[in-house]
Amino acid sequence: MSSGKFFWFLPTAGDSRSIVGSSHASSQQTVPANYRAPTRRYLAEVARAADRLGYEGVLTPTGTWCEDAWLSASALLAETERLKFLVAFRPGLTPPTLAAQQAATLQRFSGGRVLLNIVSGGDDVEQRRFGDWLDHDQRYARTGEFLHIVDSIWRGESLDFEGDYYKVADARVSEPPDPLPQIYFGGSSPAALPIAAQYVDVYLTWGEPPQDAAAKIARVRELAEQRGRTVRFGVRLHTISRDTSAAAWAVANEMLTGLSAEQIAKATALHAKSQSEGQRRMTALHGGRTDRLEIYPNLWAGVGLVRGGAGTALVGSHEEVANLIYEYYSLGFDEFILSGYPHLEEAYWFAEGVLPLLKRKGVA
Repeated sequence: MSSGKFFWFLPTAGDSRSIVGSSHASSQQTVPANYRAPTRRYLAEVARAADRLGYEGVLTPTGTWCEDAWLSASALLAETERLKFLVAFRPGLTPPTLAAQQAATLQRFSGGRVLLNIVSGGDDVEQRRFGDWLDHDQRYARTGEFLHIVDSIWRGESLDFEGDYYKVADARVSEPPDPLPQIYFGGSSPAALPIAAQYVDVYLTWGEPPQDAAAKIARVRELAEQRGRTVRFGVRLHTISRDTSAAAWAVANEMLTGLSAEQIAKATALHAKSQSEGQRRMTALHGGRTDRLEIYPNLWAGVGLVRGGAGTALVGSHEEVANLIYEYYSLGFDEFILSGYPHLEEAYWFAEGVLPLLKRKGVA
């Protein structure tokens, strides 16, 4: 197994020492104390830090409360030297030929530093804001057609295609991107897994306990093998690591003090009825309770009390966090997309405290 790759996260919805809590379906963003707006200057600080500290790349997220992922990545590529940008992208909001052209252009302009994270969209409320009225399973079926078109024309073929969602004639780009952008993709439902097996390079899952996450990727691996393909696996987690375990848990507990019972109850109810299977699984890890948040040794579900999407954090001493990452790695995960509040400072804590230990273990 190859050594792992470690990505950081661009907080394009803003940052704070507290949890920046918002859900894709929420009607407003909750702004905590000491909020840092996602200005170009601040995001550039985070990106330059990640570049300097040796992260493979940064995830540039998408959603109602985020700055646009394409434009953010375009602006910040010029601020960095080797850092890759994993750009979150929603099929259905941009025609596939145009998306292929945009990605090819950005790949050339960046010198090959663009990766794509395909987000089919898990919540009807948010999708409808953007004019997308397909249901959950239809969105994944459309993603399959989208990726078929994009991959075909990236490889220099002229494509005529008629499916249930797209019809194109002589679809092509002026020049294929080199290298082809790697495709990342997440989805926990039965509709999502065959798409991952057929089209993607890296299948992503949010940070469930190691054995639960391993069971999910085993199914994707099986489906990919049936199609003669190999897929890599990544996990999305937050991180709080300090010189001592007590210091790390003190930071986690301090984050809870800024959350009201009303906030937690409202977010839990919203997430529990999400169309996203992954979101419901995240919510079930804590169930809205604050007294049982360590759901596995050094795995904390507190972030998901109010934040949609990835809701678990690695919490502990640098050694404890490194050991838990090694456990995921041993189960087949070799890409880790990490974040922490605030993202500028936590990038240093992880890179300086945990990455050296992972290098000694042969993971990084």
